[in-house]
Amino acid sequence: MPPATRYLVGVDLGGTNIVAGALAEDGSEVLALRSEPTRADLGADAVIDRIVGMIEAVIADTVAQTGARPSDVVGIGVGAPGPLDREKGIVVTTPNLGWTNFPLRDVIAGRTGLPVRIDNDANCATLGEWWLGAAQGADNVIGMTIGTGIGGGIILGGRLYHGASDVAGEIGHATIDITGRRCKCGNYGCLEAYASGPSIAERAREAVSSDGDALLVRMVGGDLERITAATVYEAAKLGDDVALDVVRETSRFLGAGVANLLNIFNPDVVVIAGGVTQAGEALFEPLRREVRKRAFRPAVEACRIVPGTLAAAGVVGAVAAYKQQ
Repeated sequence: MPPATRYLVGVDLGGTNIVAGALAEDGSEVLALRSEPTRADLGADAVIDRIVGMIEAVIADTVAQTGARPSDVVGIGVGAPGPLDREKGIVVTTPNLGWTNFPLRDVIAGRTGLPVRIDNDANCATLGEWWLGAAQGADNVIGMTIGTGIGGGIILGGRLYHGASDVAGEIGHATIDITGRRCKCGNYGCLEAYASGPSIAERAREAVSSDGDALLVRMVGGDLERITAATVYEAAKLGDDVALDVVRETSRFLGAGVANLLNIFNPDVVVIAGGVTQAGEALFEPLRREVRKRAFRPAVEACRIVPGTLAAAGVVGAVAAYKQQ
């Protein structure tokens, strides 16, 4: 009789949503995906309750869908905002959740009775695209996830690069303007302060405050606080000049950041994922043009800059990170 298939649960813990699902250990099946709002405003205990409830539901669904036994689910990988101390399983600090020195691994392991390994959420998203998505077959990959914040992941020679103290890949906190906007991390001029979802919305609100006739304003009934990055993308697709300017400016900021990465790491692929990719070629075409202007030609010619293709890259990558540790 062939050995039973073993499964791993992946959890993608974001500032806005938590996504969880199960994968066969070899990546051949993705099962029982579910998503719930994070609600970090309710505190860490409430977030943990939600994560554990989702893990239990994913395991139950996996058993029901496959006929597996609960004991065939053998571990949990969690992608969490960082910086992290992976060896101790601790979230050192995360501005978007408000946690400091939180023992995430041990808390979840204690509640579920399963071994848990944690890694940075953007590392996981990058690893997921490398394993099963847009960067399959590449040896050297840079990933960027753009949502509530901007995260990054670096794969060199087919393995995640964590650096000397687990903070490698914090691309969103690369400084692009030393006297620029204040970031949630406390620094000024971070890429995240210009091109994350909330930052895109903030720049759009600033831009339309002097243009009350803009389509973007009409779309939110004049209430500028209702403008989100998604609103900006939608208005840009409809031809709104203000929104198009914001998207083009975002492309230039991201292009400058990506060009720096090409010059430093010379990757095969740069994968950009998250809500910002809804803008499509309105974002990617000027982004690639900015990269061509700023990065060395051999680095540009060797690299593909592509959107992510996985609907749950963070979940897939959390399982892949579990397997690599």
